[in-house]
Amino acid sequence: MSTKYSENNSLRRVQTIADYQFGGGVGTGLFGEGCTFIFSTTGRIRQVLDGGVRLATVRASDGRLTLGIEGAKRLQRLLPAPGYRVVIRDDVAEYVAQGKNAFAKHVIAADPVIRAGDDVLVVSDNDRLIACGAASVSGAEMLAFNYGVAVKVRQGSEKDASGKYQSTPDEGDDEEARHAGRAD
Repeated sequence: MSTKYSENNSLRRVQTIADYQFGGGVGTGLFGEGCTFIFSTTGRIRQVLDGGVRLATVRASDGRLTLGIEGAKRLQRLLPAPGYRVVIRDDVAEYVAQGKNAFAKHVIAADPVIRAGDDVLVVSDNDRLIACGAASVSGAEMLAFNYGVAVKVRQGSEKDASGKYQSTPDEGDDEEARHAGRAD
């Protein structure tokens, strides 16, 4: 029996996983009809893409989804706060956005339904998406602890889909101005 799935069957499969993992109705909003898939050599779904950008990966170990930053953005729009969100202090947001882990001492709020191992959204106080990653401890423990990693960040918002950092150009930034003070 073949383990290859039709595109339609693959779409339904990842939508069902998302509904199970994040709550009913999320799957269709997270993965639309335009999604494409990368399959393993055994024919199982490994990555879900939309327009060539990774939305999520299906973990081989347990079949759950790990979100990319684009998938996290979609999930944030679909789930009302505090759904799967970890709110961190603004003074560390820049570091976490660069892909650094979020520590428990920096957490100011967390969804109480978060369990260790869940994929979560790391956000600022005004619900700006900073990063996505895996919770190291439960939501309640994030608030109770003053030390240790709360979220192992997989991708920060300042990285593109390939995992490389994106520079944020300044207003009026041009090539000549950046290199004017440089001795070549």
